Amino acid sequence: MVGSAGQFTAATLSNDSLTKTVVRDVYMNSHLNLRSVFIAVAIVTSLIAAAGCHHDSEGSAAAASCLTDAKLVDQNGNSVALTSLKGKPLLVDFIYTSCPGPCLMETAKLANVALRLGNDLGSKVTIVSISVDPEHDGPKQLLDYSRQQGADEKGWYFLTGGPGDIDRALAGFKLSRQVEPDGSVGHLVDMMLVGPDGRLIREYNGEVVKAQDIVDDVKKTLNKGGAA
Repeated sequence: MVGSAGQFTAATLSNDSLTKTVVRDVYMNSHLNLRSVFIAVAIVTSLIAAAGCHHDSEGSAAAASCLTDAKLVDQNGNSVALTSLKGKPLLVDFIYTSCPGPCLMETAKLANVALRLGNDLGSKVTIVSISVDPEHDGPKQLLDYSRQQGADEKGWYFLTGGPGDIDRALAGFKLSRQVEPDGSVGHLVDMMLVGPDGRLIREYNGEVVKAQDIVDDVKKTLNKGGAA
């Protein structure tokens, strides 16, 4: 007879082999149940750890900030610590100056956003474009790129740095660079709206999101004091 706590009463079984079978089955069931619990806990823990600065399914921010302690350099040669950008909503995208297409499209889209934000850009909102090709993108290349794309605006930072610094910056957004053996760089089409506290508010596909939708989310964030 098997009890609710996995105990058994061998006295009710007259056959020794049957007793051994019951004991073995109870042990295996208990062992499998415990193992299932441990596996479930491990999975949940890993998912929480992987969430990083991202929202959970109900939209509440996770504990971690997207903005790491990485120290980068802007298009004017000034040092910029990512953590120093807290205090205002941020729009973040990831580009490189030799990109043949998607980066140009994303930069043009954010230039449209900047135009619609007007005086709020710089005073209330910051745009950050991080190079994913720091081996070739220095401050001069980023400054030339920003001017060519009509994106040389106050409150818009084009950032580069050492490869390790860029990797650390991307890690805060749970992203990584894709560098091919021939040195070519993979595209990252992610755009992020980050709150004043450094936590992710919204993530966009930069290829399909509309500029006005981004502006609407930014204004909601400003109106609500940090959450769209």
